[in-house]
Amino acid sequence: MANITTLLFDFDGTLLDTNELIIQTYQTVLNKHYPGKYERVHILPFLGPVLKDVFDEIDPKKSEQLMSEYREWNLANHDLMVTEFDGVAETLRQLKSNGMKMAIVSTKRKNMIMRGMKLIGIEDLFDTVIGIDDVQRAKPDPEPLVLAMERLGSSTAETLMIGDNFHDILGGKNAGVRTAGVAWSLKGEQYMRELEPDFVLQHISDLLPITAGEKV
Repeated sequence: MANITTLLFDFDGTLLDTNELIIQTYQTVLNKHYPGKYERVHILPFLGPVLKDVFDEIDPKKSEQLMSEYREWNLANHDLMVTEFDGVAETLRQLKSNGMKMAIVSTKRKNMIMRGMKLIGIEDLFDTVIGIDDVQRAKPDPEPLVLAMERLGSSTAETLMIGDNFHDILGGKNAGVRTAGVAWSLKGEQYMRELEPDFVLQHISDLLPITAGEKV
């Protein structure tokens, strides 16, 4: 099996801990329009899918309004509520110095990805960033992963997709690359294991031995 030279990372919930921000944004918007209908447990499945898909499912007639209110509250509270997961910046810098090609592949808008990257000081570490506004079809469709590999000049055999949700693992499988689920997913390690990724990371530094070809 080819050595891994290329790492495709999901962003929210994988590198940047935006979980509480996203949950509270949904709670604020949905409780305004549908008081008492959406508890925290109902909101967890909304983490990962494209925002438009979530609101189209909730209320297609109000979808655009709900998205606008979501983005306004999310932006206003973003910088105060997000933080990197343990060891992210340090490990990414080590991977970069080891010669890894790295990209972000997210269902988030590119401007918000860049905002989060700058907050934790990792904006200089990635060769390309793929946001929802760069593609026609989001993960789990393979399109964004294929676009990232094209930009990086990488083959499927040498690429690993890392993420915290089924969109990431299924997207990786659909694109024909190896996959790694993160045990710090808000949905839990068992949830990630049931998706049958090639690896389950207990800490982001687990990528160092994996990319060095060592067993973990």
